[in-house]
Amino acid sequence: MEKTYRPLYTPEERVRRDTTKWTLVQGILAPIQFVVFLVSLYLVLRFLFTGEGENAANVSVVVKTLTLYTIMITGCIWEKVVFNCYLFAPAFFWEDVFSMLVLLLHTLYLVALATGYLDQYQLMILALAAYATYVINAGQFIWKLRMARLDQEKKKHESMVGVEAIHLQASQASSLRNSRATLTGLSTGEAEELHRNLVQGTQFFGFTAVIAHLLAYIYSPWLK
Repeated sequence: MEKTYRPLYTPEERVRRDTTKWTLVQGILAPIQFVVFLVSLYLVLRFLFTGEGENAANVSVVVKTLTLYTIMITGCIWEKVVFNCYLFAPAFFWEDVFSMLVLLLHTLYLVALATGYLDQYQLMILALAAYATYVINAGQFIWKLRMARLDQEKKKHESMVGVEAIHLQASQASSLRNSRATLTGLSTGEAEELHRNLVQGTQFFGFTAVIAHLLAYIYSPWLK
């Protein structure tokens, strides 16, 4: 059975995506979260390798988690506006499913930090696990959005090719109507011009012949 392809956005969803302010919000928060992630990752790794900067590492993970909450909440609002559901829209179903794991690990870190259930080293390992899922999830979204962009460019190209093909077909049809070959090998226009010249030439020759015969009759007595 042939697989049915569903574009990432319907035309209506694409319009809502392009007009809602939440698209801009997501576009701003995504790089901010990535920068926070890079800073926090450095601080976490520094603690694991040197044992220094425990407080800085913990604060950075908390900030990263709060940033994640912010982008998750605004992302749900964005999905509601574009797809009319807060989570698990068909276009981003598996990305949202994996986002739940990312959110869970970050939340477990906050719980473990607040309760003291894990020691500092275990907290940092949990943070790295959360960051690993975040990177995978970010890759999912980047790949999906890239596919959407390529799909849009493909449709735009196909539309342009279709318009050019229509113009070419119309031009060819017009050219064919104007220069359709006849049995003589001439185009219709050439055949019509030849016919017109032939008729005019025959008329001129006939008129000349009549005058010549009339003059011959008048000035040639032997014909009388």
